[in-house]
Amino acid sequence: MIRAAMIAMLSLSVGGCFEDAVVEKPDPVAMTAEAVGHYCQMNVLEHEGPKAQIHLAGLLAPLWFSQVRDAVVYTRLPEETAEITAIYVNDMGRAESWAEPGDANWVDADEAYFVIDSRQTGGMGVPETIPFGVRSAAETFVSQHGGKIVRFAEIPEDYVLSPVDTVSSGESGVPAQ
Repeated sequence: MIRAAMIAMLSLSVGGCFEDAVVEKPDPVAMTAEAVGHYCQMNVLEHEGPKAQIHLAGLLAPLWFSQVRDAVVYTRLPEETAEITAIYVNDMGRAESWAEPGDANWVDADEAYFVIDSRQTGGMGVPETIPFGVRSAAETFVSQHGGKIVRFAEIPEDYVLSPVDTVSSGESGVPAQ
């Protein structure tokens, strides 16, 4: 009886240690030709504009998104219940061009400045949430392409969840730097 009580107490104390464990935030992963969009199942490199990667607890590889907007949608859907450990987006202020957003210029989504409501559409032909690592780059982009600057948590749900008409192409060109 005493032995059973000791085992039960030990199990409870060890179990409590795991409950308090903090999942370490992973580093961003460089985008490669093997990166496939979570929703569209297409190679993310086939689409222009910024990309996103979401890291989930227990998974080694991130989920990839062909548009940052799609990553924002993922975080707003009630059926997506996996624990998100990190979200990274292309810093378009450091992008070579709209067509070449970069494979290693990632910024934490919580630290980024996003331009919404601009004339620039994303790689899937719908309005995009365009990320920048510094506010001044986002301001320059707004002065050239319109829109407004928000932080990740401020992106309106209706901006990413409302139905939109797709267009064949939006404004093109090099993002403001």
